[in-house]
Amino acid sequence: MPRIYDWAAREAERTVTVADLRAARHSGKRYTQVTAETADEAAAAEESGIEMLVARASNVEAVRKGSKRLFVTAALGFAEAATQDDILRTALKALTDGADAVITARSMATVSMLAAEDIPVVGHLGLVPRKSTWVGKLRAFGKKADEALELFHRFRRLEEAGAFAVECELIPARVLAEIRGRTGLVTISLGSGPDADVIFLFTEDICGGEGRRPRHARTYGNLQALQERVKQERVKAFTAFRADVNASAFPGPQEISQIDDNEFATFTATLKQEDY
Repeated sequence: MPRIYDWAAREAERTVTVADLRAARHSGKRYTQVTAETADEAAAAEESGIEMLVARASNVEAVRKGSKRLFVTAALGFAEAATQDDILRTALKALTDGADAVITARSMATVSMLAAEDIPVVGHLGLVPRKSTWVGKLRAFGKKADEALELFHRFRRLEEAGAFAVECELIPARVLAEIRGRTGLVTISLGSGPDADVIFLFTEDICGGEGRRPRHARTYGNLQALQERVKQERVKAFTAFRADVNASAFPGPQEISQIDDNEFATFTATLKQEDY
């Protein structure tokens, strides 16, 4: 496992590095990436053999408590980092918290600003949900020839801006396969087919944590059923607690502390004297 120094100058081990990801483009090796916002999610991903994680920048420190080895990309939010100074400050904070790269759907100028500091930057092309108003709805981007060509030019501009990788969301699989052979960017497929260097799905979709599953996702678990059981158990327990309180059944002898009879007698006698 590669040994590196992280951005806080700590010696560390990583399952994969930027150099490994770049080399994989020629070796045919593919990596897997999921989301994580907690230490528990990160620990589960590492135990499962997943190599890469995406976390909100503010949650990187918590995620690192669950996994010291996985490659972590910090997502830079729009509201949390508005100006260029904010963005750079947020990125450097996430990196010193343990991130290995940052992802942004901001402008090419933002990508260039981050890349100028040797920060590994991941761009976001295809469907960018927060910008979906420009295309009218949540849909694949690049299904028409002119749109696919526009997408290719965006790949080119992103690479020229200094990004090392790109999250490719809802791009037609054949379009991404064609573009991949014409770009030096590491490609991360989210609903964009198998011809990519990294295959990415959201943890909620993989684990069945929500009722609605996107068309591009596949569910391998049923956390929603477990969460519903937890909810029902919580309500059942609260209801029983309230009923016991109303029936004067709680607290009982086993839940309260006792005082020795002699000590209590001394205490009450003293109180009576102080009443005067």
